[in-house]
Amino acid sequence: MSLTLESKLSLVPLEIRKDKKHYIVEDKISGEFYEMPEVCIDAINLINQNEQLSVIEGFLKDKYPSEKIDLVDFAKQLLELELINEIDGIKVEINEKNKESLGFLWLSPLLGKFFFNKIALLIYSALFVSNIYLFISHPNLFPDYKDLFIFDYMMFNISAWMLITFILVLAHEFGHVLAIRARNLPTKLEVGHRLFLVVLETNMAAVWKLPSKERNVLYIAGLCFDTVILWLALICQLNFSSGSGIFLSIMNVVVLDTFIRIVYQCCVYMKTDLYYVFENVSGCYNLMENAQQVLKKWLPFQKSYLREDVIYESERKTVYLYSIIYFIGVILTVALYFTFYIPQLLFASKKVLPGFLEGATSFSFWDAVIFTMQIVIGLLLLLYSWRKKYFPNV
Repeated sequence: MSLTLESKLSLVPLEIRKDKKHYIVEDKISGEFYEMPEVCIDAINLINQNEQLSVIEGFLKDKYPSEKIDLVDFAKQLLELELINEIDGIKVEINEKNKESLGFLWLSPLLGKFFFNKIALLIYSALFVSNIYLFISHPNLFPDYKDLFIFDYMMFNISAWMLITFILVLAHEFGHVLAIRARNLPTKLEVGHRLFLVVLETNMAAVWKLPSKERNVLYIAGLCFDTVILWLALICQLNFSSGSGIFLSIMNVVVLDTFIRIVYQCCVYMKTDLYYVFENVSGCYNLMENAQQVLKKWLPFQKSYLREDVIYESERKTVYLYSIIYFIGVILTVALYFTFYIPQLLFASKKVLPGFLEGATSFSFWDAVIFTMQIVIGLLLLLYSWRKKYFPNV
């Protein structure tokens, strides 16, 4: 079966929506989304009218004289994306597409709208400003890395930190879930990573069903909940400064963890929530993938798994600027690990690991064992996330 200018195509069910600069094309079978310019949409519409590729090519060359039009090449791209159902009446054999199963449909959209409406967004904004004021007016509230150490034994500190972090991350992601359900869309939670960080992620694929101006609320929903949690923890520190030492220590960890998460979201050289806001506002989708494509040309040792996305001419300056931010950001993050996080881990290990020499009857021995297990579990989660992203078929 060959594609020629005399060919007629039948496409799989598609839904096309106008976006800021181009169009979003949804494969109704797989649920995957693709960004395409207007010339491609015209080609798809004419294909759906059962026109021959040669007729379509002639029409498009007249309508877009400055564009390079090659309908056979475009048809081959559609074939690679498995968007063609038949060629000249002959069924195309394509891999069976399993649409990703999303959930949380049991959550009422009314509950989502309670937390994400115009009044709620004003409250979140006011609390964000209030948090900045509290840090400025009460410098003692600013978090310190020592706030992590509540107990004398490391296994208790790590366990407490992991439990508190899990609850806070779950609250952050539940913000995204509620915002998505407010639009009556499905989603699910997944384990992912940002460089060396293991993270919990909300599947945001369904946001492409919404107009561009409605997506940003879904992207910042987690930060909205972080803002509320940080404000509550700061108020507790102020109002219960003479209260229980354990309670205040837990509030210190909450402030430290939430503050770091908010700052981390500003690292738009990774796919953080604010990265997606930047991507959505600029209208340059696949920004990170296109930046990686540029870096691949600059750095020939880059691995071949980087996507070869098309960079539209109107987006080239934005992509190049982001590529520089991306490159500097990765170097800076790795440098932070080698100058701060790794030395901190080595310090903790130096303090804890000698406990292995004290025998199984010593509490220090079990402190060392559990601490080591906690680190190993974290590394295994990271390796699982890397394997899922870079080697999905293994």
